[in-house]
Amino acid sequence: MEALIKALPKAELHVHLEGTLEPEHILALAERNHISLPYASAEEVLAAYDFTDLPSFLKLYYAGMAVLQTEQDFYDLAFAYFEKAAAENIVYVEPFFDPQAHTSRGISFDTVINGIYRAQLDAAAMLGLKCNLIMCFLRDMSAESAMQHLELSLPYRQWIIGVGLDSDEKGNPPSKFAAVFAKARKAGYKLTMHCDVNQDNSLQHIHECLHKIDVDRIDHGINSLESDELCELIAERGIGLTVCPVSNRFCVNDLTGNEIRKMLAKGMFATVNSDDPAYFRAYLSDNLQALADDAAFTAEEIVTLVRNSFLACWLPDFLKRPYLLRIDHIANKFIQTSGVAA
Repeated sequence: MEALIKALPKAELHVHLEGTLEPEHILALAERNHISLPYASAEEVLAAYDFTDLPSFLKLYYAGMAVLQTEQDFYDLAFAYFEKAAAENIVYVEPFFDPQAHTSRGISFDTVINGIYRAQLDAAAMLGLKCNLIMCFLRDMSAESAMQHLELSLPYRQWIIGVGLDSDEKGNPPSKFAAVFAKARKAGYKLTMHCDVNQDNSLQHIHECLHKIDVDRIDHGINSLESDELCELIAERGIGLTVCPVSNRFCVNDLTGNEIRKMLAKGMFATVNSDDPAYFRAYLSDNLQALADDAAFTAEEIVTLVRNSFLACWLPDFLKRPYLLRIDHIANKFIQTSGVAA
């Protein structure tokens, strides 16, 4: 199974660039930018990762990104992730970035986007990795702030494929940002929103995503399984669900393997992703391997999840097709020659 996962070309649709900031990189950037931290080693940083739910994770997450100060910092952040992705045979990625988390600290939008974009160009040229950015709004900030950042993004429209919504869901439903997402749609952006696992009003938030926002994709979305109507609608519309198993295990003490299987059985486009891999200590291949090891996912199920990531991504169909053909070729060869049952 490890060989199959390694050989398959993969796409990642749910990874926060700020969540790829490894402990060693945090320390290096703190030193470069003359920022004092309460940690003397990477081990001490890791020891501080004591989170068991979404709010406790977010507290550490936002504290960690304070070391990002300059355009070069954002370049280094993004390119380090792109290198890891390419090493895992990830060939396409649609990563999130959170500009409000930086502009609220006095870092300009231009600084953030220019650093990340330079890394994208170098990743394409040096690693053969294709990337399209998704700009996320922080749902625990105001809709007015989200609209301001949407306006800031428009001069860079050709660099950003879509917009999303993340951070603390409590008291921050999708409908709060309906006007922002309607304007983003008119500007040509694709739309996605986080509906994290077992949050307050999770089912209502998914309902709003589908009926009030008309999203193209849903991030996480596990709680949709509580409603046959929502499951049928998600399957009918072909809406991708970007599930993050190891992240779920940290935040809700469950890999959610059974739920992912149910999604596949219902014809829903479940995909597997890493979320914030530096914090959850698992990149995309680790998430797929965890499903194989801990939830007994078969080769056929793993291949389906990998195919779904390309089916649910925002590339045009003619660019998806070669990846899907390559996946099928590798999967057929593996199953025929390895003796591993599909």
